[in-house]
Amino acid sequence: MKRIILDLTVSLDGYIEGKNRETDWIIFDDEIGRDLCNFAGEIDAILYGRVSYELYGNYLPSEGAGTFEKEFYSRINKLQKFVFSTKRQITDVNSIVIAESIVKRVNEIKARANKDIWLFGGSGLITTLLNLDLIDEIRIGINPIILGEGTPLFKEIKSRKKLKLLQIKEYQSGVIGLYYETIRDSP
Repeated sequence: MKRIILDLTVSLDGYIEGKNRETDWIIFDDEIGRDLCNFAGEIDAILYGRVSYELYGNYLPSEGAGTFEKEFYSRINKLQKFVFSTKRQITDVNSIVIAESIVKRVNEIKARANKDIWLFGGSGLITTLLNLDLIDEIRIGINPIILGEGTPLFKEIKSRKKLKLLQIKEYQSGVIGLYYETIRDSP
């Protein structure tokens, strides 16, 4: 069975976006872009919450964006997308809406996948899947900035989650990548 991998970037103080949903502080340079393009080759599906999907599910970089950003979005926009929402139907041909039976549906996705699955977010979906013990790996890119307020990565977590450090990666930009495996208690 393939893994659900939460992979995203945060500010040093743990926010995934600023107070006005801004993400202009996120570093997306060629070095990080290369790693993200490699990651795109490791996955064949993406999990989105409704809002994250509306903002980024079919994102197209500007003409002035870097080569790796364009390559990354070109790759992931072709992948199967699962949107967790009870409020909206999605008409994108590559997207399937999941409104109920989350544990069952996520386990079905994992069982059918040929590669790992990227949990893109947002924070509500991350919280739900973490509380349901459905996340297998957490990869966090800590950006060298303190936002002071915004949307926190983790909120309303119902119990402790043990993690095992797999890797630390330092980027020239000052971003630090932390890779963790989730440790599940035996039943």
